[in-house]
Amino acid sequence: MATATPEEARVQIVNMVRDFVKREVEPVAAKLDEEDIVPHDLIDQMKELGLFGITIPEEYGGLGLDYTTFAHIFEELSKGLMSISGAIGTHHILAYVINHYGSEEQKQQFLPDLASGRKRGGLALTEPSGGTDVANLQTTADKDGEEYVINGSKMFITNAKYGDAFCLLARTDRSADPKHRGLSAFVIEKGDPGFKVGRELNKLGYRGLDTCELIFENFRIPAENLIGSEENQGFGQVMSGLETGRINVAARAVGVAQAAFEAAIRYSQQRESFGQPISQHQAIQTKLADMATKIQAARLLTYDAARKKDDGGRVDLESGMAKLFSSEICQEVAMEAMRIHGGYGYLKESAVERYYRDAPLMIIGEGTNEVLRLVIAKQLLRLPEYQL
Repeated sequence: MATATPEEARVQIVNMVRDFVKREVEPVAAKLDEEDIVPHDLIDQMKELGLFGITIPEEYGGLGLDYTTFAHIFEELSKGLMSISGAIGTHHILAYVINHYGSEEQKQQFLPDLASGRKRGGLALTEPSGGTDVANLQTTADKDGEEYVINGSKMFITNAKYGDAFCLLARTDRSADPKHRGLSAFVIEKGDPGFKVGRELNKLGYRGLDTCELIFENFRIPAENLIGSEENQGFGQVMSGLETGRINVAARAVGVAQAAFEAAIRYSQQRESFGQPISQHQAIQTKLADMATKIQAARLLTYDAARKKDDGGRVDLESGMAKLFSSEICQEVAMEAMRIHGGYGYLKESAVERYYRDAPLMIIGEGTNEVLRLVIAKQLLRLPEYQL
């Protein structure tokens, strides 16, 4: 039997995810959102589908797929319920950092369990005192013999309650100048009393997924949990991982925007006013045309960033552009969908009401859009001649 081409493999897995979303996720999405229920049964099914190991190499038990397929999967999941994609979002950032910067021993130790979903991962980055100023983070990791002692706290951590392992960025050199050169990345796991999960956060949207504080009080970890072979390399490691995070957030935004558009176009064909479906009114047609065009532009930006990530090298410019544009378009399209629905779009029973509440997460998450504009501009100014 002939081996499937990468494109054929992508179509197969994306169709599988699409069927899973329609069959299992869409029927319960409203309930999960309304009651803020973490759907452990759906997450278990995602493990069985291999979605916890999308880009983890096959030699460590993953699917070994490319970032274009990765983006397609996040788009399909988010069309059903954006929160469900969060279970594997920062999980894959942890896996990425280990796979690209960890030792072979670390890969063997952690990647198989992450690929199967036996361990759920996350990213312990943001702190209560500041989110976007990563270089100035306050959590410390002090070497004590064959261990590091961690003190500090992290905020807005996805998978904090039900996750098992996290990529922690902490300060190992207090005197480093500039400050980002004094940061190191570690793999940390639950089990020690010095590692506590704080309060669970009650969010506007992104419901049905645990988001909490993490608190470290003299939390000891083995020295071999330092990612890579030397200290103070963590900033670059995590920033590279965040490129994949921005691709997945951009894809989520495309998925939510597409779902909002599809709801709006269906409603416009069913709802009548002045003796005809509102889809026949020019004002509605103009909205639909703009929505579809902008979603497709966002999708193309997202898949362009994914393709370039597959080619290797930095894509902070491309992933930043994709996340910035897609998230802003998602918020705009969700609002337009609500306008097309009129009063019905404002009701809790309407899916577009959920899309409107979920959209801001993509604007804020994985770097606020205000900061991403600065990242994009800095990259542009470094180029002798701007060419995509």
